[in-house]
Amino acid sequence: MTARPPRPDRLPRRALHGVLLLDKPLGWTSNDALQKAKGLLRAEKGGHTGTLDPLATGLLPLCFGAATKFSQVSLDADKRYRATLHLGQRTRTGDREGDLIEERAVTCDRAAVDAACTRFVGRIDQQPPMFSALKHQGRALYDYARAGVEIERPTRSVHIHHIDVVDWQPPMLVIDVSCSKGTYIRTLAEDLGATLGCGAHLAALRRTGSGAQEVADAVTIEQLAALDDAARVALLQPADLLLADWPAVALPDDEAGRFLTGLRRRVALADAPAVRVYGSDPRAFLGAAHITGGELIPDRLLSPTEVQAGLA
Repeated sequence: MTARPPRPDRLPRRALHGVLLLDKPLGWTSNDALQKAKGLLRAEKGGHTGTLDPLATGLLPLCFGAATKFSQVSLDADKRYRATLHLGQRTRTGDREGDLIEERAVTCDRAAVDAACTRFVGRIDQQPPMFSALKHQGRALYDYARAGVEIERPTRSVHIHHIDVVDWQPPMLVIDVSCSKGTYIRTLAEDLGATLGCGAHLAALRRTGSGAQEVADAVTIEQLAALDDAARVALLQPADLLLADWPAVALPDDEAGRFLTGLRRRVALADAPAVRVYGSDPRAFLGAAHITGGELIPDRLLSPTEVQAGLA
């Protein structure tokens, strides 16, 4: 049987390598945003670096091709958010989409708000919300929650680096939060409301940063769709963008070739838990490594083809 030719309005997928900083729209899942961007770029392989709820907007780094090897770096990075809290109202889901379950008067002043925020700065324990994508016996917790089943959830330790009050117009409170990975801002909103004695839910959430990346540098789906193919591809940034705050190590070409085969190399450098490695050309990103006892030890490597693609 003869294979059917591709439809003329469906161009073939291609190997693309790089990172796209996307500003995820409201109401979309992270996978919705990934698939749309992947289709517009006609990329063969892609993934997102951590889930944003449909309620949330903002920075969603997307990795394509070789960049997917380093997506864990973005997953593990500290995050920054702007959160809008509605004080005086608790909902079933902890956000504005849930049914109202309790309403109280908001009597706290700005001093009380500042004091409550200060209490949550530093290392804290959080209980993941039932309405989350965490898995229990292979099913997301929100599946159990929608069925009215409560699952015991152990607390997890997270770190809140700072909470800054941006606006306070009772009952609405806007805060900027810098935190470690795994922090639930919805839970933080509910806990802040409990501390203030009036309850609260998360009314809006925007991720403003992840690691060294900022939402100001991100593109919207509408902007991406409006560009021609060459301009879309030009928006892809090199895979080492995700490692931008790591120390850089440059190797001469002969050493770079050996390193790419997975061999350890001797270097006159101090120990370091994570470095990004390049060839003699500063664009020739080779991969990630660590340094122990004067040895450069490969962790995640690009293939020679992927290195060449970065030089193109």
